[in-house]
Amino acid sequence: MITSRDNERLKLVRKLHEKRWRDKLGLFFLEGEDAVAAATAEPVDVLRAGEDVEPRLLATVATAPHAPRVVAVYRRADLPPWEEREATLALWRLADPGNVGTLIRTADAFGAAVVLSEGCADPTSPKSLRASAGSIWRVPLGGWDRIGGRRIALDAHGGTPLAELDLARRVTFLLGAERTGLPGEAERDAVATIPARIESLNVAAAGAIALYAKQVSGTELVMEGPAA
Repeated sequence: MITSRDNERLKLVRKLHEKRWRDKLGLFFLEGEDAVAAATAEPVDVLRAGEDVEPRLLATVATAPHAPRVVAVYRRADLPPWEEREATLALWRLADPGNVGTLIRTADAFGAAVVLSEGCADPTSPKSLRASAGSIWRVPLGGWDRIGGRRIALDAHGGTPLAELDLARRVTFLLGAERTGLPGEAERDAVATIPARIESLNVAAAGAIALYAKQVSGTELVMEGPAA
């Protein structure tokens, strides 16, 4: 039973709060029984409150609003390898980890992949992982150079209504940060707008609508139920 906050296993989890350590070590951690149960890889380490570590000490290394009963460390290399899908969400400099995690969960719901530009929030950060709700284990993630198919940029104004575009072929939806949008140098084949009665939609909502439009366009996406 770990009874000291200076224990090396606790120190490792504290380090993994920071992106530089996650990058350096190739590790990340999950908090909570549901998150750990959703993992499809063997953990590097598991800390259980009351079994491996005193509950008060486990709470000191957690980031979740409520102290978890379990924290587990995993290898980034065990996340899904890149593979092409009929639909991809391409995220340009989305700094909010909650939005990144939500879009990964949305991609999972529609059988899509996700690519991220430099400057995006780390999908293995604690907040992103909570928002992805286990989908990080089922969605292929890649860099911006992985974009393929027809590139459709989503813009709040001035584009072709999304419902009028041909989405039957393989497509990538380009999503920019809500404040700055997509830069001019981001290559695109078309610009789509989602008609709405408000000024703009949250980027996560826009991604969900775009993937649903792709699904009903007649192209069958890879739709899988929850893992048994």
